[in-house]
Amino acid sequence: MSLTLEHACDFTVELSRPHELGSCSTGTRRIIPIVGGTVSGPLINGRILDVGADWQTVTANGVAELDARYGIETHDGAMIEVISRGIRHASAEVAARIAAGEEVPTSEYYMRTAIRLDSGHADYAWVNRSLFLAEGGKVGSTVRLSVYRVD
Repeated sequence: MSLTLEHACDFTVELSRPHELGSCSTGTRRIIPIVGGTVSGPLINGRILDVGADWQTVTANGVAELDARYGIETHDGAMIEVISRGIRHASAEVAARIAAGEEVPTSEYYMRTAIRLDSGHADYAWVNRSLFLAEGGKVGSTVRLSVYRVD
């Protein structure tokens, strides 16, 4: 058996200012509201809704644990829920450049997520039976992800 990846779409997720919780028992915590964005690609097109957030925990070793939930409204009116869990890791120098809003090439750090999509719309029932993986990075006040369906 071999797995293949099919490019499904690209997300540009717009973020607003993070709410810093500070140093907690599991690491440094923050909640980053998701306020919009776009989805474009061969399988899904639409807009990211102004609803949801990424609940991040940065561990003592500098790994950011990502836990985001938000919604998509497709170009043809379907609603899709996004549940995305992943990690981002960068050197301290690269992390500072990202935090300053610099567009750092994704080859200089690691950011991957596992995504589950869910929809009650008949035309998108296939997303309920698929797993998705994404790679990408943070650019200013956005996160850009290339999303692939695991075949």
